[in-house]
Amino acid sequence: MGIESDGAATADRSFPPLVYVPCAPERPGDTELSVDLRMTRDGRMAMLVYSALDRLVDNAGPSQPWTVLLTRDLEDVRLRTGFDLVLLDIDIPEEFRRAGAGGQ
Repeated sequence: MGIESDGAATADRSFPPLVYVPCAPERPGDTELSVDLRMTRDGRMAMLVYSALDRLVDNAGPSQPWTVLLTRDLEDVRLRTGFDLVLLDIDIPEEFRRAGAGGQ
């Protein structure tokens, strides 16, 4: 699935205009947030995004660091990080959720 310059998903054009993005836990000395990319079972790198904050908390856990991005900026993030796909509103199993600072 690609993202067009207007921020719409090319597959079904149903992405929201902004998304809540899980971030990697902060480490001492970090000056900016890093998106939390996850490896899929088939070996691709995925960026998880959520259409609402309550969905992020329900599906990624209350300790998950996050930020907000305009959907149209996802392509810029892809170019900088190299993720292969975007997954919307995915439930992260408890054992793979972030535990906050110092977590997984």
